[in-house]
Amino acid sequence: MPALKKSPILAFRLTLDLIQVRSMKKLSLLFALTLFVNCNSSEEKTQVTINNQDPETIKIPVLNLEEANRLAQLPLHCMDTEYPNKLNQTIGGADDLQTPKTLHPTFYGCFDWHSAVHGHWSLVSLLKQFDNLDHRDEIKAKLLKSISKENIATEVAYFDGKYNKSYERTYGWAWVLKLAEELHTWDDPIARELENNLQPLTDLMIEKYIEFLPRLNYPIRVGEHPNTGFGLSFAYDYAVVVNHRQLKQSIEQRARDFYMDDQNCPLSWEPSGFDFLSPCLEEAAIMKRILPQEEFKSWLSKFLPQLKDKGFNLETGKVSDRTDGKLVHLDGVNFSRAWSLNKIAEGLPEYVHLKQIAYQHINYSLPNIVEDNYEGGHWLGSFAIYALNSIDR
Repeated sequence: MPALKKSPILAFRLTLDLIQVRSMKKLSLLFALTLFVNCNSSEEKTQVTINNQDPETIKIPVLNLEEANRLAQLPLHCMDTEYPNKLNQTIGGADDLQTPKTLHPTFYGCFDWHSAVHGHWSLVSLLKQFDNLDHRDEIKAKLLKSISKENIATEVAYFDGKYNKSYERTYGWAWVLKLAEELHTWDDPIARELENNLQPLTDLMIEKYIEFLPRLNYPIRVGEHPNTGFGLSFAYDYAVVVNHRQLKQSIEQRARDFYMDDQNCPLSWEPSGFDFLSPCLEEAAIMKRILPQEEFKSWLSKFLPQLKDKGFNLETGKVSDRTDGKLVHLDGVNFSRAWSLNKIAEGLPEYVHLKQIAYQHINYSLPNIVEDNYEGGHWLGSFAIYALNSIDR
């Protein structure tokens, strides 16, 4: 059959259809690209909103008189509570089987020795800050009765036991020096009496640090009591305040030996299930203390480079059961993270955003410290007070 000739009208319609199809394809492609770009932009804005929270929306925790009175009740009630008690004792013979109060006439309450020590520190810190603290005279009387010359002599003698040389190393040692520092900086006649009474135990802790640190070949990088960074920080604070040069120099040297070459600390691995200290942040906090500012900034940029990012975020440690003595440790990690972050940011404008993260951590755990929860109440008040003290006022 002969080929059909296309009419001019048919040709025009076919051309128009082709143009429409091509136009629709272009429009579809343009719509898809627009949707993709808009979705990505929306995600970026959401991410920025999450990580760069408006400082106005984050409540800055404050240690006011009301909070101080609430927190003071915790150590005030437990410093005389002998049982339950965890002695952490190595038994060398029948004579060692004594009651907690007989073994430790000053630091027998609050479940264990170190918690009793920082419970005493809590009361001194609050008395020092608040002249109108409730039960002020009662607290002073309890402190004078507890930190007596006779009681401290017995505490010192305990460390002479064959199996007690390393007792409370170094967490309890550190809190003794923090208590001594607090007494030394408190301008009150009772503080001088308490400081003098405590001095033999203070001197013993200094001797133990100076003797032990050269023998510690490797730092202890855990999130609980033996953490080396934490112990060095508290001991260093004391050494600076009283100008104890030998202790100060010993800590500076060992901190450099332990940590100077560290890089890329695995902060994403934290916290472990029972942590109440952050291995990474406690290390950064001691290095902030001992290094000159520019040297510290150079070190920190290698050790935790993500901290300088203003979008940096750190989720609070979540506590599933506050009646479990180990799981409640995570409230402690929130407070200790806060004081470490505040220390790192101190005097460094480029790290000021870390303070917002510190506030979040305190705000999460502070309302959960209650008197009827002894598992956390016997020690967490001290952590809360120290974290609150770390905030610029």
